[in-house]
Amino acid sequence: MTTELAQLELLAHIDELVTQLSTWSAAPSAWETVSHGKSLVKRLLQRIEPLRARVEAPLVVATFGGTGVGKSSLVNALIGEEVTMAGRQRPTTTNPIVLAHPQTDLSAYDLPLADLKVVTRDVPLLRDIVLIDCPDPDTTEGETAESNLARLHRLLPYCDVLLYVSTQQKYRSAKVSDELLQAASGCRLVFVQTHADLDEDIRDDWRKQLSAKYSVNDLFFVDSKQAIQEQRSGVRPTGEFGRLIDLLFRELSAAQRVRIRRANLLGLVHEVVERARDTIAGNAAAVEQLEQTLAYQRKHATERMAARLQDELLVSRGLWEQRLLGQVTQLWGYSPFASVLRLWHSQAALLASYTLMRAKSTAQMALVGAFHGSRWLASRSKSSEADRRLEDVATLSLSDADLREAQLVIAGHVHTARLQRSMLMDQSFDRLRQAAAGVQDEFITDAARRIDDLILETARRHSHWFTRFRFEILFACLPAFLLYRVGRNFFYDTFWLGQPHLEANFYIPAALFLVLWSALLVMMFTARLRSGLTRRVQELASELAAAKMGAGLFPEIEHDCRQFSEERNRLEAFLMKIDSIRSQYTGTSELGSVKA
Repeated sequence: MTTELAQLELLAHIDELVTQLSTWSAAPSAWETVSHGKSLVKRLLQRIEPLRARVEAPLVVATFGGTGVGKSSLVNALIGEEVTMAGRQRPTTTNPIVLAHPQTDLSAYDLPLADLKVVTRDVPLLRDIVLIDCPDPDTTEGETAESNLARLHRLLPYCDVLLYVSTQQKYRSAKVSDELLQAASGCRLVFVQTHADLDEDIRDDWRKQLSAKYSVNDLFFVDSKQAIQEQRSGVRPTGEFGRLIDLLFRELSAAQRVRIRRANLLGLVHEVVERARDTIAGNAAAVEQLEQTLAYQRKHATERMAARLQDELLVSRGLWEQRLLGQVTQLWGYSPFASVLRLWHSQAALLASYTLMRAKSTAQMALVGAFHGSRWLASRSKSSEADRRLEDVATLSLSDADLREAQLVIAGHVHTARLQRSMLMDQSFDRLRQAAAGVQDEFITDAARRIDDLILETARRHSHWFTRFRFEILFACLPAFLLYRVGRNFFYDTFWLGQPHLEANFYIPAALFLVLWSALLVMMFTARLRSGLTRRVQELASELAAAKMGAGLFPEIEHDCRQFSEERNRLEAFLMKIDSIRSQYTGTSELGSVKA
């Protein structure tokens, strides 16, 4: 029951993994490398179902090796009789031979039986396996539909275990090694050196050659001719061949089928997902360079936009200063210095009232009215101009030259990163300019609100009790001194000392100095306001530019770059999950395999 429960848990994990891989591979991607990786996974999913369908069926064991290494002789020795023709000088296995037990149902394997010669034998070994004598992978003929190489490639996906056969002359064959690396995906391996009656034992060097890419637990050095003679004589095979037979019976028995198949399945899934991950990772540097270029273009455009916004806002700084001064006087109330600020702020209105009061005729009143009307119209014109500039802020964009340069640079990186954005160079400049401006329906309202908030915040910052106390004390110094001087002259110098009252030569300079002192303090305070307002306008310009350029000049490409990173992380998560399942359910084996 424990074994059955473990099997059910494994199948549940595999089902969940297959579902996630199916969902991931079905989603479209704009990246060529990601699409290629998803195509690999789709091919994997097509291969998984046949593997799962024959979990309990006997294992499919195939011989694999170069021409003349003795694959057919090894098959004959394993069966104990001549079932396939052997030869050392040229390929003799043209039609692959399948050897199975009479009770084995080959239809469960979905093998291409039309390309195979089926031979049934009632021998103990075939109760647990189906043995295939495969064509040679190092044939010199081209891979046509009817070639030996094509037949080999059609058979390998159905194999669970490969008997990799080689000799002293063939174990370094590059073509056979390349074919094995592809064939070993999702298979267990058994390494056999044949021709023990003629060749030297090269297993130590062979192991060194294999250890870089394969897990090699054991190698066998067999004499197939001696082995078949022993079996014909009714003698149990001895030596290396006897060890090979023991390994096959022990590791390929019915009790080991599920373990081997699930190890093959998980190994195949891991290799394909890792290949997809590596394919995508190979393009990571180009994508990272594209992201850096996009970030630079965004930063460059934001800085240019901030400079333009700052210039446009500072043109209307005088209007903002007037509004700021009016806000400050409202917050200060009716203190002495606040009254001076209020007089300074409303000097135009006071002057208009005074001139109207001094008019003595209808003509004079008309002239004064026309003059102040023109001043009022000029003020309204400035206010309208400020509003217009605020509206123009919403349509600011980079120049066509800047946009064209950015487009060409990004197009080059897009091509290098293999991003399928064929419309990049065809999109109109109007669309790119719209992206550069980042206009939103509420932008003008938001900008106007931000200006109002900025003025109110700046006014409150300069209306703290410490600032008010400092300017009130400084302003009160001169009036207090003048009051003291006049009071002392009136109540003490005149009544007690008999001195004359102060004359106009005192009061006129005193009034002049009072006006100058008030003007000086007002200039100091307004300069303070102007400095704070300029700084806050610069900050506001940067904030508005960052908000307008939040999506960048190429938002679709930036989205694709984020998707690329998500795809890589998703594959890494798949690999971690596969490794966890393998470590939990695979177990140990004496068979070789491709290194993870």
